[in-house]
Amino acid sequence: MDVVNLIQISIGAIFINNFVLSRFLGLCPFFGVSKKLSSAIGMGMAVIFVMTVASMITWIINISVLIPYEVGYLRTIVFILVIASLVQLVEMALQKFSPVLYEALGIYLPLITTNCAIMGVALLNAGINDFTGSNYTFIGSIVNGIMSGIGFTLALVLMAGIREKLELASVPRPLEGLPISFITAGLMAIGFLGFSGLNFLR
Repeated sequence: MDVVNLIQISIGAIFINNFVLSRFLGLCPFFGVSKKLSSAIGMGMAVIFVMTVASMITWIINISVLIPYEVGYLRTIVFILVIASLVQLVEMALQKFSPVLYEALGIYLPLITTNCAIMGVALLNAGINDFTGSNYTFIGSIVNGIMSGIGFTLALVLMAGIREKLELASVPRPLEGLPISFITAGLMAIGFLGFSGLNFLR
């Protein structure tokens, strides 16, 4: 896989096939942690780490164990176990080194285990449910994991910045809280839809 392909994967993962704004995966932490910019950045870093390492480990397990022994039907269970182990590692690290961020993330940190965006990138790297028809190599899977995490973080940080501004704005009472957040997310998704014109990057 050459540099051009890696650049295509990178741009595609961040903008064209953004897990939150294009594939609509990982919406629970997206809305739950995007109230404050600091929490959004912390969650984004955790997701990037988990996505990257999960992409590496799940690709290796899929290629070296699941496919050779024809037990591909165990992918979902195995991938969830890998992701859960990584999230536990992140949770222990944050609890020890950054208790403030650990408290700020709250219930949403363990929810990374069931974050469908992370499961989505693992399955995508394995060639499952991939409407683009891609078949990633090991390096491609790592790049896709990192860039998908960056795309998730970008959407999260943008949303957090907008929601912090909305706290100071005059919002009609029926739209306060989640309703205006849903509308904002929809407008962001429409904005990112403009990148879908870059068909050569799919």
